[in-house]
Amino acid sequence: MEGLIPYIIDAIRKEKPRNMKSHTLSHSHSNSSECSYHLLLGSDSFNHRRITAATTSSHAANNLRNCKSRRLERKKGRRSMGLRSVLDGGELRREFEKSGFDPKFIPIIWKHVNANVIANVEEEEEEDWDWEKRVPSLPSSLYSLLRSNFKTPLSSSLHSVFHSSDNLTSKLLIKLQNGAFVEAVIMRYDTRLGKYGGKPRPGGPRATLCISSQVGCKMGCKFCATGSMGFKNNLSSGEIVEQLIHASAFSQIRNVVFMGMGEPLNNYSAVVEAVRIMTRLPFQLSLKRITISTVGIIHAINKLHDDLPGLNLAVSLHAPDQAIRCQIMPAARAFPLEKLMDSLHQYQRKSLQKILIEYIMLDAVNDEEQHAHQLGKLLETFEVVVNLIPFNSIGTLSQFKPTSAQKVSNFQKILRGTYNIRTTVRKQMGQDISGACGQLVVSMPNKSLGNADPVTDIEDLVS
Repeated sequence: MEGLIPYIIDAIRKEKPRNMKSHTLSHSHSNSSECSYHLLLGSDSFNHRRITAATTSSHAANNLRNCKSRRLERKKGRRSMGLRSVLDGGELRREFEKSGFDPKFIPIIWKHVNANVIANVEEEEEEDWDWEKRVPSLPSSLYSLLRSNFKTPLSSSLHSVFHSSDNLTSKLLIKLQNGAFVEAVIMRYDTRLGKYGGKPRPGGPRATLCISSQVGCKMGCKFCATGSMGFKNNLSSGEIVEQLIHASAFSQIRNVVFMGMGEPLNNYSAVVEAVRIMTRLPFQLSLKRITISTVGIIHAINKLHDDLPGLNLAVSLHAPDQAIRCQIMPAARAFPLEKLMDSLHQYQRKSLQKILIEYIMLDAVNDEEQHAHQLGKLLETFEVVVNLIPFNSIGTLSQFKPTSAQKVSNFQKILRGTYNIRTTVRKQMGQDISGACGQLVVSMPNKSLGNADPVTDIEDLVS
């Protein structure tokens, strides 16, 4: 499925209403209930457009069809939920408020749900959860509320798990209640395997969970397998948090990164709610251990620090100029690079935190010395860490080739030596189970290839 942006550009080419407002294109990616073409028209309705009489009828018919099509696509993001997740904080709070229950019971419920799912991960799921047995010492009337509103505590189930040959990576295939699947990846880091910045790595072994925020993605990045799926639907906050619960059955999760399927800031409210839940009992993750990665949804970046102060921000930049960004990331047409960098300056002034810049290395596309110098000049006024990402060549993405190790090294040396920008090269994890960057597309893993290289954790990058 093509992303949202090509449709908008096509609509502009077909017709340019006199009253079209200059700012509307940059906001056309939002999850508004209105169709994209209507957003292009500003506040005026279709009935008040001034178009020549010769073209009015055919254009109106096409536009109405397109509008209906876009509305149908947006409905994918607003599913009717047959099963409700008790981890959906908004749902649970509303039920508590309606019935007059003290919200102090919510973390108690979450604590027992988390413990029970972890302890019984290999057991067959119960059709009707025994709330009295699983969550003791609640008021009897609260059990009635839970039974009537939450047949089971989770709305998703763990379908299968794949482990890499070195056991450092596990990919979880999670089935949603509508039959769709999302993937989450556990990456385990052993600090004894190497040094970081020439010094022994701090702490002991730890695990980072890469989670999904959507089924598919509408951004359509040409180097990303998830983008080739098209956009299916948004995840609820409960479905996002449930990935953490499923993963906790296999590893104690220390860090969470929103780098799985989907564009997190296109599902803003659910992602923000999920992050807030993760910082509470029983998870108690610090915001500094949670990272959200975005292609650069400018209006959402502008409010992210206010909603989640202390959170780590990663930006999928992938190119040093607007032309190359648009070539490999169609959504970049709606987010001009100059405006994106302005929003990042504002974000950094408020947050006083480093920003992680993700940069995929594509042979003969964005990996030449001139590109390294362009990137260095673009970022030299920021406090950033640049993470160079080797391209994972898979099936449908054969139009790109990975950059050679030598060119990656030269690129890194230019950023470090000439511009004094902290630059790392992402070591790949989980390639033998299609769990590496850009490979999350709900597929069965490849044959084991092994992976023994020490890797740098996201915690080391943003600390």
